[in-house]
This record gives sequence, structure tokens and C-alpha cells, in this order.
Amino acid sequence: MPQLPDGDPAPSDGALPGAALSRLSEGTFSLYLHVPYCSVRCGYCDFNTYTLTELGDATGASLATWVDAVEVELDLARRVLTADGRAAPVVDTVFVGGGTPSLLGATDLGRALAAVRERFAVAPDLEVTSEANPDQVDAAFARQLAAAGYTRLSVGMQSAVPHVLATLDRTHRPENVERAVSAARAAGLAVSVDLIHGTPGESVEDWRTSLEAAIALAPDHVSAYALTVEEGTALHRRVVRGELPTPDEDDQATKYELADELLGAAGYAWYELSNWARTERGRCRHNEHYWDGGHWWGVGPGAHSHVGGVRFWNVKHPRAWADRLGGGDSPAAGRELLTAEQVTEERVMLGIRRREGLSVEAVPRSGRSAVAPLIADGLLDGQAALAGQLVLTQRGRLLADLVTFRLLGL
Repeated sequence: MPQLPDGDPAPSDGALPGAALSRLSEGTFSLYLHVPYCSVRCGYCDFNTYTLTELGDATGASLATWVDAVEVELDLARRVLTADGRAAPVVDTVFVGGGTPSLLGATDLGRALAAVRERFAVAPDLEVTSEANPDQVDAAFARQLAAAGYTRLSVGMQSAVPHVLATLDRTHRPENVERAVSAARAAGLAVSVDLIHGTPGESVEDWRTSLEAAIALAPDHVSAYALTVEEGTALHRRVVRGELPTPDEDDQATKYELADELLGAAGYAWYELSNWARTERGRCRHNEHYWDGGHWWGVGPGAHSHVGGVRFWNVKHPRAWADRLGGGDSPAAGRELLTAEQVTEERVMLGIRRREGLSVEAVPRSGRSAVAPLIADGLLDGQAALAGQLVLTQRGRLLADLVTFRLLGL
């Protein structure tokens, strides 16, 4: 698991500087709710997750008491955000991630969303997403989720090939992906499916099989991520021991190009390096808020937040998180005030990854001299640059980190 940033100490009451709160009106506001529970930890995952047997049934650490603690943190968030008589921000999107949110069941997921609505005004077109394990989604679950106010379901498909799923330690049955997607669609939910490419032992034909299976489901949205072997994970230990090969960058590039080809032919347009949608409405607005530098409060163990240029993060362990809230304190472990340089770096890094691209004016002067060479190298679209926008070509998407580095003048 990754370590939390160092940062500065966070006040025990969670108070934020007035200057940060005053900027809330400048952008959108979202809530992220982190469910840290999994029945089995996947070998590639380095998220802040815990199996139910690891945590036991202690108050605050258990699945059964998660919503209760969420309600307490939402109360804290409202107090902090309305300090000095300020109006509470209107929530535009809610995302319940994990971990495995579907382990909670539709009833508790509904309770969590109701807790949000009780404390905050929400936008008329509120987008509410929950991630789900396909084994846990049936018609009744999907109907109840939709009735509670959820609008999207993100289904963790990862692959359609059994040996690839086994390498990833994914335990769901591939045929249940179709059941989950059909149930969600019948309930009126928009559907996203998540895929991973580059798993050791996955052939190009395996990847094609997964893509074709995903496209056959006709979801509204597809996310396709290149596997990263993170230190500290079971997969990393297997690679270090020589049991599995390190993912090959050229192989992953080939698979990215295949994804873009097949998804494009099926009517999906890329709008961020790893995300494709059938329509503009099919995009994930919640993620776009992150990429736009919006404001959000992350609720739950290890959750990160950003409000008005202040980034802060909660303690990681569910018991420590619940204990702090139960004692009347903020669960924040630390925070940092973003510098102008950090804001610029993030704007470039996130903006260049998107289909709309990045305004030339957003690039620091030290990096603007790199634009012409990047066009000459085929990494930036020359026509778009003439109109003042820096947009990656497909080749540029494969080398987005290099493009970012050059645009920042580094």
C-alpha cells in the first residue's frame, strides 16, 4: 500500500483557511466516499483496502458500521465548509469507490447517498456512481440502487479471459459481467466497464477477446488502464521472484492502440487517455471534476480531498478513522497548501491527457518553446495548436508523460 504524503499537520477540528473556502464558488464540488472493504485483495491492487477477516467486527472498522462513520464525517464536512456563515456548496457528483462498494449491499449504499442529501443541496442533474464487483450485481440490487438515486454503475470487468483474471487474483465469474451490465441497464443506470491490459501472460489476442466482449455489452463508457506493478503488492513480489515477467511497455502500447482502434470503430470516442464514451453524456463527470481542478471532499479511510487549493488526506486504517470521528476530531492526517507551481504542473499534466487538450496559455513560458518540436515529432496535433490548443496525437498519447515533461520546461 502506498504511504500517505508527509504534508503539514491538520487541525483537529478540520478547519480550512478562509481563503480556501472563499474559492468554493469558483468551481464544482463533489464528494468521494471510500469503501475500504474487499472479500479478497487482488494481487495487483495497492489501494487502501482491507479484507473483512483482517478487520473483524470492531466498531468503526466493520462493514456494518461504515455508513454510521460516513454520516459523522459528512457532518464534519458541512461544519467546515459552512464556517463563518458561508453557504454550503452544491454537490454536483458523488462517487462511491473502493475497495468493493457492492459488498455493502444496495440498502447501505442507499443510506450513504441519503446521508449526503440530508446534509447538502445537490445539483438537479446529480451524477452518482458506485463501483461494483459483477458477482454482487443482480436485478434486485440494480433496481434498489437506481431507486436510491444512483445514476451510474462502474463494473470491474478487468478481463474476459480466465487465466488473466487468475493472474490478477480476480475472483469474479466472467459470465456475471453480462448479468451485471444487463441488470444495471434494465434498472435505468448508465454503465461503465473497467479493463486492464498488460497483465503478465496476456497475449494480444487475449486482450482483443476482452475488448470485443466489453464492446458486445454495449456499455456507455469504457475505462482501459495499463497494468502498473506497484511495490508492496502480491503481484510485485511474484515479479521480483521471477514467477512472472515485468509488463512490457511495447506490448502495452500495442494493446492501447488496439483498444483505441476497436473502441473507435464501435462508436466510442476517447476523452481522456484511458477513458472512452459513446456520447458526451456518457463521460464520467466526477473524474472530469478532478481533472478540471474542482473541489471535492473525500470521505472515508485514506480518502484525499481538495478544497480551494488545500489538499488534505485522512488516516488510512478504518479503525483509526472511525475512532477519530467518534472522539469528535477530524480524521485528517495531514494537508498541504498547493503552490502556484504545483497548480500549473497539475493543470498541464491533467489537461494534456484530455481530448479537448490544453490551452497554450496554460503552459509556463519556459515550456512553450517545446510546442513546435513536439508537433514535428508527431506528438501534438499541429492544426489544433494553430487554434491555441495543445492536443495529443495517438502517438502522443502513448508518450504523454514525455510531452508533459517538455511542456513544463523540465
